[in-house]
Amino acid sequence: MRNILKLLIFCIVALLGCNEKKDNYNPIKEGISQSLEEWLAKPIEEREPLESLDFSKESLTQSQAENVTTLFFQDRQATSLNEHGQQWSDRVLYYNGHIMPFYYQIFGNKPPEGRSLFISLHGGGGTTAAINDQQYENQKYLYDQAMNSIEGVYLAPRAPTNTWNLWHQNHIDDFLNIIIQMAIAVENVNPNKVYLLGYSAGGDGVYQLAPRMADRWAAASMMAGHPNDASPLGLNNTPFAIHVGALDNAYDRNLKAQEWKSLLDDLENNTIGSYFHDVQLHDELGHWMDLQDAVALPWMKNYERNPIPEKVVWQQDNRHHSSFYWIGIPENLIETGGKIIAEYNTQLNEINIISNYSNIIQLCINDKMLNLNDPIIIKYQGKVISQKIFNRSVLNIHETLSTKGDSELSFPCVLTVINNENVQE
Repeated sequence: MRNILKLLIFCIVALLGCNEKKDNYNPIKEGISQSLEEWLAKPIEEREPLESLDFSKESLTQSQAENVTTLFFQDRQATSLNEHGQQWSDRVLYYNGHIMPFYYQIFGNKPPEGRSLFISLHGGGGTTAAINDQQYENQKYLYDQAMNSIEGVYLAPRAPTNTWNLWHQNHIDDFLNIIIQMAIAVENVNPNKVYLLGYSAGGDGVYQLAPRMADRWAAASMMAGHPNDASPLGLNNTPFAIHVGALDNAYDRNLKAQEWKSLLDDLENNTIGSYFHDVQLHDELGHWMDLQDAVALPWMKNYERNPIPEKVVWQQDNRHHSSFYWIGIPENLIETGGKIIAEYNTQLNEINIISNYSNIIQLCINDKMLNLNDPIIIKYQGKVISQKIFNRSVLNIHETLSTKGDSELSFPCVLTVINNENVQE
């Protein structure tokens, strides 16, 4: 009996050792990651299409997926530095025929988890280049006093055009994506502490950019702007401040601020724990608020982005995006104004699609959201449409990370839901 017991203990220890080795398996030295490292070692123009390589679709463990994500993120940062490193040093970015000069200054000591980034959009708009240049120069130092009391990289870009909608034209989203990636690579910015603010025409831009790029912001603040056709629905997980002079009646800016306050109040009341906002109409002040709006910067600093919120509300802007947090949609199926609402439940290991306008959507999952080692339940409006274990893959990590160059928006598991009925990997 004693010998049998010893043998049993030996077998259990051996099995635990095998499991430990499996859990701590290091793909950097063998297998999938060795193949990936060989692929990444090649110049970009010489790399075979990743989807054509067998290892890109093989199932990964959680630890393998984490290591693969690290490799891809390092490669993406190296690529960004190669493409834009000199431009960053010169403080001028080039994209698709447009030019964006920018200025930045660093305040405070760098926290262990990385710096904050404040992107500050100048006023002006549909006027002369000289006036917009002057507004850009003003924006560079507008909030120095507020920044002196907090930590972060304060970055003011100069709009590439001199049109009335200079801050919400299509190319702006791409420039901001470059700025965020480069600030992370060069200044060790924390991707979960990126903030957006803007004054006057810059405020017009914040009204538009905050909801349509909400998955990039920890919080946003709009100063003295006009929303035009923007909707606040996408701000479900993005704290949003509005500062307008109570006497700023040009273009009904003060009235529009009150309208948005009512909209955000209703949204917050109907979805407890979401749509955090702070709307202030400053008494006896017009378009210039005498820097009373500067309180928005420390207010924003209270918040960090959650890149994988449990509930996502996505209303598509007329500047289309193919992904938003952990939801994606094929570009050819995007509809302006189309709305998708979905949520996941970690305890139940499920995703429920509440509302969806497209016959194809993608659900992107990582191990912080759900347990990918157990069956995952997919529902449409509460009805189960799939329940199974899904795989992690190199290809999924590459495709999701490549979209925005953000390791926090990288997903090893991507499911395609067709007609709200069928689920495919």
